[in-house]
Amino acid sequence: MAIPYPHFVGSEKSPMETGILVPASSSPASLSPVILTQDELKKIAAYKAVEYVESGMVLGLGTGSTAKHAVDRIAELLRQGKLHNIVGIPTSKKTHEQALSLGIPLSDLDAHPVVDLAIDGADEVDPFLNLVKGRGGSLLREKMVESSCRKFVVIVDESKLVKYLGGSGLAMPVEIVPFCWKFTAQRLQALFEDSGCVAKLRTCGENGEPSVTDNGNYVVDLYFKKDIGDLKAASDDILRLAGVVEHGMFIDMATTVIVAGELGITVKNKL
Repeated sequence: MAIPYPHFVGSEKSPMETGILVPASSSPASLSPVILTQDELKKIAAYKAVEYVESGMVLGLGTGSTAKHAVDRIAELLRQGKLHNIVGIPTSKKTHEQALSLGIPLSDLDAHPVVDLAIDGADEVDPFLNLVKGRGGSLLREKMVESSCRKFVVIVDESKLVKYLGGSGLAMPVEIVPFCWKFTAQRLQALFEDSGCVAKLRTCGENGEPSVTDNGNYVVDLYFKKDIGDLKAASDDILRLAGVVEHGMFIDMATTVIVAGELGITVKNKL
């Protein structure tokens, strides 16, 4: 069960607006340490993000353990009558099922090509609010929805902050077509040879079968030992490869990043 934070107030810093939220009416001497789990931190960030939701909005509903808390909260506010006339556009089959079970009205980009607000998690966030997403396998639909929104709020716990994309040493996913996947994986690895890239097909189950996305594609995970440099150039290089569907770098897309940490919530806004 998440432990609610006290009432918070914010301050700002440059070059990006950074509101570091601290208890409003407590002195440092009176504070006792509260150890929160990673899931509790995610829930705190998700609830803060839902404060941006207004009645009448078309909402992009993200995928993953953090975004799940936001979807739950939106449904709760709808049941309480505090939100009205919300339309959700889910970014995965899993989120579609969750939202449907909670009674959130759903639609798609064909009917609503402009999304007012999207809320989603991220696997990595760099100092410029660029993201790695898609370790859950939903990067294509996430990018389609979140590139169509007026405001994109990202919710993470502080473990997701990195100095550069790929800096966690964990996967940067690329969705590819199944046809000749080894050929495509080898070409992806060769693109970033100078960064010590290793490309691995994502598998699932005991038999090591390829993991299949909601779109019927495979995912190749790229692991980097060094900074890949110019992200836009890297993006262009990846997308030029035949067989590649989409990659998990979300560059210049996030408008707000909400970070929950042991000391409180930090809100970073893209200038």
